Amino acid sequence: MAKRDYYEILGVARTASTEEIKRSYRKLVKRYHPDIYNGPDADVRIKEINEAYEVLGDDQKRAAYDRFGHAGVSGAAGAGGYGPAGGAGFTDIGDIFEEIFGGGFGFGGRGGGGRSRQGPSRGADIRYDLTIEFEEAVMGAEKEIEVTRHETCPRCHGSGAEPGTQPMKCPTCNGMGQVRQRQQTIFGTFVNVTTCPRCKGTGEIVTTPCRECHGSGKVEVTRRLRVKIPAGVQDGTRIRLPGEGEPGQRGGQTGNLYVFLSVKPHKLFRRVDDDILLELPINIAQAVMGSEVEAPTLDGPKLVKIPPGTQPGKVLRLRGLGVPHLRGNGRGDMLITVNVRIPKNSELTDEQRELFSRLAEILSPVSVEESNGHNGFFDRMKEALGL
Repeated sequence: MAKRDYYEILGVARTASTEEIKRSYRKLVKRYHPDIYNGPDADVRIKEINEAYEVLGDDQKRAAYDRFGHAGVSGAAGAGGYGPAGGAGFTDIGDIFEEIFGGGFGFGGRGGGGRSRQGPSRGADIRYDLTIEFEEAVMGAEKEIEVTRHETCPRCHGSGAEPGTQPMKCPTCNGMGQVRQRQQTIFGTFVNVTTCPRCKGTGEIVTTPCRECHGSGKVEVTRRLRVKIPAGVQDGTRIRLPGEGEPGQRGGQTGNLYVFLSVKPHKLFRRVDDDILLELPINIAQAVMGSEVEAPTLDGPKLVKIPPGTQPGKVLRLRGLGVPHLRGNGRGDMLITVNVRIPKNSELTDEQRELFSRLAEILSPVSVEESNGHNGFFDRMKEALGL
């Protein structure tokens, strides 16, 4: 009898993705496995499904099948059974029931696997939130912090038992660290394996607790640590200190300490990537005639040359006075936006008011076309930033 098309068997289109084929295969195995499906064709169906998936679940075999049909994969398809011969997909029906019921199940009478005790487990990580100044984020710093964490009890060395006594085998799990409960279902007998609730998987219980740690095997300790903050970090940067977290269980690896940085805003400066922004006020005479003005920077005061005829909102760039690049050499720039301050009439002296009146008489009025011909503030800022 001619073989059925593999795509038809799995109920997928010829353009189906690998994941779609896998999902369909799992669905069919759950439906037609002989332990579940009682039809007379159960063995034939499961063999047919596995054979189709062994080919379509392998990229090379699928390509040969698409090109030459069954002749292209003659001898490549497995011998059926309850899992593909090529090892794709499920190699044990227990994997399928694990998907249905979750982990921790085994078949009754098979000796049900599982470790006798829980092995070493890694310690928990610790988070520490640290607020730093704007200048510290830009130029780097070293900060001292206090971290409270659990450490191995020095009195009992982590056993939890008072020195001179020994933990005893847990009577609930008989030292296995796990308890098993048989369950009868429509699919057969299963064994549910869970961590022992009494000994928490250790296989031992402490009858005489250590008076230092009260049987936990750990004590709370506050330690001072120094954290090096690299130049150029930003708000939200995370710094990892390996091995400074909680200790592991049963000889497991110690966790890490993660320091999360929060940067305070500056009263003068703003940061955009690795550039520093500053707004510099000047008077109208300095803008018209030009001048040199002292401007604050992260490296101390610097003289900034104001060209004659400087317009409000003009951006001046001081190269290399920005934020050091966190990954790489060099620094960003400092972008100074010139703010021409117009005095209020009430702030003028009589002499200044007279001078402005005379200036108003001799200056030509500014036309609308001329005014709109200049770039706006945001356009100039975009130009300075290279946006």
